[in-house]
Order: sequence, then structure tokens, then C-alpha cells
Amino acid sequence: MLLLKKMQSRHEDTVRYFFKTDALEVDLNALIGSPITLAFTGQIFCANCQKKTNKSFGEGFCFSCFQNAPQASPCIIRPELCQAHLGLGRDPDYEQKHHNQPHVVYLALTDQLKVGITRSTQIPTRWIDQGAASCIILAETPNRYEAGMLEVALKQHYSDKTNWQNMLRNIPGPFCDLVTEKWELAESLPADLSAYWSENDHIFEFNYPVSAYPSKVQSLSFDKSPLIQGQLTGIRGQYLYLDHAFVFNVRKHTSYQIKWPLSSDAF
Repeated sequence: MLLLKKMQSRHEDTVRYFFKTDALEVDLNALIGSPITLAFTGQIFCANCQKKTNKSFGEGFCFSCFQNAPQASPCIIRPELCQAHLGLGRDPDYEQKHHNQPHVVYLALTDQLKVGITRSTQIPTRWIDQGAASCIILAETPNRYEAGMLEVALKQHYSDKTNWQNMLRNIPGPFCDLVTEKWELAESLPADLSAYWSENDHIFEFNYPVSAYPSKVQSLSFDKSPLIQGQLTGIRGQYLYLDHAFVFNVRKHTSYQIKWPLSSDAF
């Protein structure tokens, strides 16, 4: 048996994906073109307290942990609410370790230009997880709160959401020169925010292991069927493509228990 959690990735010429646990590491790229089966046992275990739960909240939490665990703090979604820099939060020690740390604000091209933030140590993992085609760092801040405040200001110009269907169909927005966009944007910021602007103009680009992008995608979920199977035809973000037409969001199913291996060819 295996408890699902988000796929691990490695930034190479083509992004490489893995299912990784303490006991094993499976190269998912090597399975592309092969049939796989994801069989849900009906059991869900909280990602934080490991107790059995009938329903998963957030990214794999039971309701109690979703309400109280620092890993599910409201500032995960709304970083401008972070209080780590004040020594506060659901768990001050956790906040200091994870949120009162250097963060970056970035522009990512998925299906459109979007603004986002992430801890500096999560580069480029965060961008791969969201299926970005390219990214550029806008600013570097000393903590999550300052990054969140800058993101709020930039939401006047850009969305912070991705149209997941367009991303998975590889439908890009209008062409944009990220460097030019970055520096035109800098001129519109108030002085207290522009102080964090980064001189780093490197453009990060990502190529995903997808054999052919579909014209339409249909989402599959264990909440509708305990058995999901088909030929693995690609991976992007945290999605598996099956039969060039269906997609399965691995991260959404964090802490769902599945039978292992994925297929007879998994090892």
C-alpha cells in the first residue's frame, strides 16, 4: 500500500518526476507509454496526525488539523496574513522555520501571466508543481509577510490563478517578454515595495514529459471512482495524463491510500 503525496521532481532538459517514499523511488517518466492502474483502497489518513479520516481537507488533512495545524495556516493561501515576523502564528516555531525565511515574488507563464510567491528554497520546485512554462523572479523579501504584501499590490496587474484546463492543453497566453514586463512593472511600484526588487533577470524554462497535448481534458477523481487506469501519456504540474484525454491530480489526492505497485511494469 502507498499513501499518495505530491510527486517529487527534478529540473532537467525534460522535467523528471518520481513517486518517492522512505522505502522506494519510482521514476514515473520511465512509465510513460505504459498502462498504469491507480486503485484506491477507500482509506484516507491525515497528512499531519496520520489518523483515518472520512474526508480530506486542504492537501490531505483531517478537519481538526485543517483548522489547527500550522501546515494549513490561512497564510498558506493568503501570505499577507502571515504573522511569523511578529513571532506569532498557530505554531511560532514552525512559522519561524518555514515562513520567517527569505521568499521570492515571481511572474509565471502558465496559461497566462500570473503572480505568485514561494520560499526561496522551493525554487524551481514550486514552478514545476504549478506547470509553469517559464518564470522570472521579481523580488526577494526577508519573510512571507513582505512577499504577500507585494503580491497583493501586483494582483492589480496580474491574476494569481491558473486556468488548469488551458495549462494542461498547453494553450499559452499572448507572447510576453518577461524581462521587459518585469522592469516596466517595477516603475509602477511604491518605494517601500520596490526596495525588494531583484536584479536577477534569469528566465527559468520548463519542458514537461508529455507525448502529445490533448485538445480537451477530463478530470478523474477517486471521489467518483476507486479505480483509475489507462496508458500514462504525460505528466505536467502535479497531473498525470491518461490516454491523451484524462488527467489525474496527484496532489489533490494527498493521503489517499492506493494499492502498490501502479502496474506490473512499475519495477
